[in-house]
Amino acid sequence: MKHSKTMNALVLVFMLVTMTAMMGVEAQGQLGQPGLPVPAPTCTSTFFSALIRLIPCRAAVAPFSPIPPSEACCNSVKALGQPCLCILINGPPISGVDRNMALQLPEKCTANFEPCSPPVYPINH
Repeated sequence: MKHSKTMNALVLVFMLVTMTAMMGVEAQGQLGQPGLPVPAPTCTSTFFSALIRLIPCRAAVAPFSPIPPSEACCNSVKALGQPCLCILINGPPISGVDRNMALQLPEKCTANFEPCSPPVYPINH
């Protein structure tokens, strides 16, 4: 029994590390060069680190939760920024998180964010 718990923990850690490596997002392009468009803001956090930063919002995004976001949650949302929040919202499902509640965080926290664009999935032929 103890061995299976240890194995489960190792599998979870492996999955988190793999997911973090796969979901890392870097800013692209060079700013300040004449003639080049200024790139849209990007998220410089990994999916997992962005998720960790929103732990204070856990109660506010729980399914069927009537709890408004706390001040700590709103501070985290504003600090995280719209690009990273959209990566979380458009990413894989997160256990214990109601995606619609998460979409409402910027409005409830009076963060002046543009709405998240829906994710674009490649079409396989």
